[in-house]
Amino acid sequence: MGTAAMRATVYLDPELHKALRLKAVETTQSISKLVNDAIKESLAEDADDIAAFETRAKEPLISYDAMIKRLKKDGRI
Repeated sequence: MGTAAMRATVYLDPELHKALRLKAVETTQSISKLVNDAIKESLAEDADDIAAFETRAKEPLISYDAMIKRLKKDGRI
């Protein structure tokens, strides 16, 4: 980790903890690194979703029926 790490207590499901321990051994990474990487990835996905929402926020609304018609016309359903 690039900066001073903060300590936190996290309670994991026993099976999840076992799987995490095994992955740490197999990948020669610490559990902390695996958890940090997973959290970073999740937060990045959230940021991408928010950015996409903000980009499309000014698009005109379309009704459900109109969307179904458009999807059928385009051969998607």
